[in-house]
Amino acid sequence: MLTVSHQGAIETWSAGAERLYGYAEEEMIGQSLRRLLPVYESPQLDSFLSASNGQGDRVEVGERLHKNGSRVLVAVRRSVIRGERGEAEGILEMAQALNPHEAFWSPEEAPLSLLMNQVPGLLWTTDSKLRISAHWGMGLPITKIRPRALVGRDVRELLGAADPHATPIIEHYSALQGEVSHFEYAWRGAVLEIRVGPLRSSSGQVIGCLGAAVDVTDRKKSEERALYQARHDGLTGLANYREFMDQFEAEVRRADRGHHSFTLLLLDLDQLKRINDLQGHLAGNRALRRLAAVMKEHCRATDLAARYGGDEFALLMIDSDRGMAEHVAQRIEQHLHSDHEKPQLSVSIGIGVYPDDGRSPAEIIEAADQRLYHRKKNSSERSFSAP
Repeated sequence: MLTVSHQGAIETWSAGAERLYGYAEEEMIGQSLRRLLPVYESPQLDSFLSASNGQGDRVEVGERLHKNGSRVLVAVRRSVIRGERGEAEGILEMAQALNPHEAFWSPEEAPLSLLMNQVPGLLWTTDSKLRISAHWGMGLPITKIRPRALVGRDVRELLGAADPHATPIIEHYSALQGEVSHFEYAWRGAVLEIRVGPLRSSSGQVIGCLGAAVDVTDRKKSEERALYQARHDGLTGLANYREFMDQFEAEVRRADRGHHSFTLLLLDLDQLKRINDLQGHLAGNRALRRLAAVMKEHCRATDLAARYGGDEFALLMIDSDRGMAEHVAQRIEQHLHSDHEKPQLSVSIGIGVYPDDGRSPAEIIEAADQRLYHRKKNSSERSFSAP
């Protein structure tokens, strides 16, 4: 047992910590906890330290560095130490070396089995042939695992994978060579975050694997939603400027390698300011969504429709030529013209072609923008009907 400050400096060091890591108290007080961590373990500590004001207990399995240079496989429980008013004052860390067959906390600490069986997920150890020798935890989605129910079974059966050269089995074989892997794995409709590392004897010899898996499906969905929101326009649902430019640059590189063409349509919604002034911004927003819907309807799954600016839109048409682009532009214009919803909408469209108009996004956008400008200038007298 030990305690650390929010900066990771060790403040107290118990006799149990001395037995586990080999360092005396006077050697460790004031030292950084990172002294005990392999490089790949530091991100987990940084995450806990940076978020400790709002976190509860966390249980992890990982490796620690012993004074003699060996590595110790441990189960670690970290808790936030709080003052009388609930403010975070430090962190308490309790650790225990793991043994594939049976292990216990020291007398002054809670039993390891009780703690490990409350871990949200599944922990397992295997022998050198990947047969499960022990397991703990509350289980994974769609599973109801009874104590010792997996012992003797092959880990390949548990994870539903047999290819020794593919995830997640290749990581177990790497663990037998002393390597640690951290990866995500799609499993029975869920996404698991799995960590696999070597299981060592007291002498440091690799005798099997230690695996830990937690269900991160909800987190992945949240991340995907956040990423989608960051790269799409909230009003129209189209890609935003950032996503558009990233895809545009990627398509330029792809077209350059494959020596094929693609086209860009820039669209400007005519008279948007007048709609906003006469009918209000809600009507203007509806007009923008109407145009976005028409663009979605008339582009292929491989194309990218984007809201390029306030009243400017873009359509990136993959593997296309000028003729295809002009055809799509006409269909969009005709659809808006035949729409009976008021106010009547119209757009000005400019086309840029790779590589005819240039080999960079800036050159192609400039060509399309110039053509849009001339179209808009020529149709400056175009009017729309209002209710």
